[in-house]
Amino acid sequence: MDEHASAIDTAAAIRAKEVSPLEVLDATLARIDARNPALNAVIWRNDDDARAMARALGDRIVGGVTDLPPFAGVPLPIKDLLPVAGQPVTFGSMGAPEGPAAQSEPVVTAFVDAGFILCGRTNAPEFGSVTVTENTRFGVTRNPWDTSCTPGGSSGGAASSVASGMFAAAHAGDGGGSIRIPASCCGLVGHKPSRGRVADTVPGWSGLTTEGVLTRTVADSAAILDVISHPDPLAWWSPPGKERPFAEEVGAHPGRLRVVVNTVSALGVEVAPEAVAAVDHAASLLESLGHHVTRLDADLFDPVDLGHFLHVMQAGFADHLDIDPADMEPHNQVSCAAGRALDSLTFASSLATLQRMTRVLLARFDDEFDLLVTPTMAIEPPPVGLLAQVHAQPDFPPMEIISMAAFTAVFNITGQPAVSLPLHVSPSGLPVGVQIVAGAFRDAQLIRVAAQLEAADPWIHRFPAYT
Repeated sequence: MDEHASAIDTAAAIRAKEVSPLEVLDATLARIDARNPALNAVIWRNDDDARAMARALGDRIVGGVTDLPPFAGVPLPIKDLLPVAGQPVTFGSMGAPEGPAAQSEPVVTAFVDAGFILCGRTNAPEFGSVTVTENTRFGVTRNPWDTSCTPGGSSGGAASSVASGMFAAAHAGDGGGSIRIPASCCGLVGHKPSRGRVADTVPGWSGLTTEGVLTRTVADSAAILDVISHPDPLAWWSPPGKERPFAEEVGAHPGRLRVVVNTVSALGVEVAPEAVAAVDHAASLLESLGHHVTRLDADLFDPVDLGHFLHVMQAGFADHLDIDPADMEPHNQVSCAAGRALDSLTFASSLATLQRMTRVLLARFDDEFDLLVTPTMAIEPPPVGLLAQVHAQPDFPPMEIISMAAFTAVFNITGQPAVSLPLHVSPSGLPVGVQIVAGAFRDAQLIRVAAQLEAADPWIHRFPAYT
């Protein structure tokens, strides 16, 4: 099969017996062998177990089984922050306990039920705490478009594995931009689902994080969201159900929408010209597609509110009670100490402040506009090696780290669906993503518009030259 085949097309070829699950897996493993040494995207492998699963599935297909799940036989790696029963989970930390995880997260069960063959684990920064994928345990993950640059974080291993053609799709997670930032760095589709759309046993960072995938196409993202998003009656909160499968939103007309474009960061960071150019291109496309596009040259939110976001995030780091802080990286030692020193009243007040801020911003989507378009990142992918700067000044991240998350983190607070689309390439040859944000729980609307933009300016032909 074409190494750039989508997850949907790969599954269809397996169902049609054009290729066997074992042949697909062996081709995947061969690409990992060839490409991973230069990228360090995959940091743990379970080749024998994956082959056994692929062989068993192939035997069922040869035996005449036709009632297959939608992604039967498609290999999928898991980010090394997510527990999978029987697999190690290190959180990218030297201090992680030895031995396999005892229980899988619900999204893992959903992947397995959908037919994916879980194949390896991808690198992430320790606890997913920075926007570059580097840690002292496994080292630096690199961007296949330019190996001197970062693939972003914290799902940088996942993004590098998909952009390099090792996998058609990869599990990813997002707590402040960790799906969208790597998507921007690596020229991929990165859809952060609405809060609660994908079930967690306990939502990370008090509901600021969510699970998802990185893919090359909107259709793959939509179809995979269908299989991992189910109402969870056991959860504290669950979003409204979808009207129809998300896959059916691809190609559906979104109607004429009110779109506001914003390239002003509330954090005061300078926005690179190529990030602005990417947004301008998206705005022109949306206007040509019949949407009403206006510009907003003012901050959308108060940067003071992000201090409350840090309180919640630091409390999440402090929850790693089975890891000795002395074994954590310096910046996470600082965050863990801050989280453990946080009094309960301040924590509760921070959550309340974030909820009040959310109500204000969501009301604007109802009253003033339907979609918001921003840069995904304020800068192009920076060079690898930022972790050394983080360690040198662990209580305040480098400006590059802030610039990478300046436009993304606020939508983890509000819980809105947001997607990064690879609509632009800079003169340097690096991808530059555009973030599109929809109103509360409007994943379907977001998918319609993302698919409309993909059809207007396809990116599927753009991929890095492999070495």
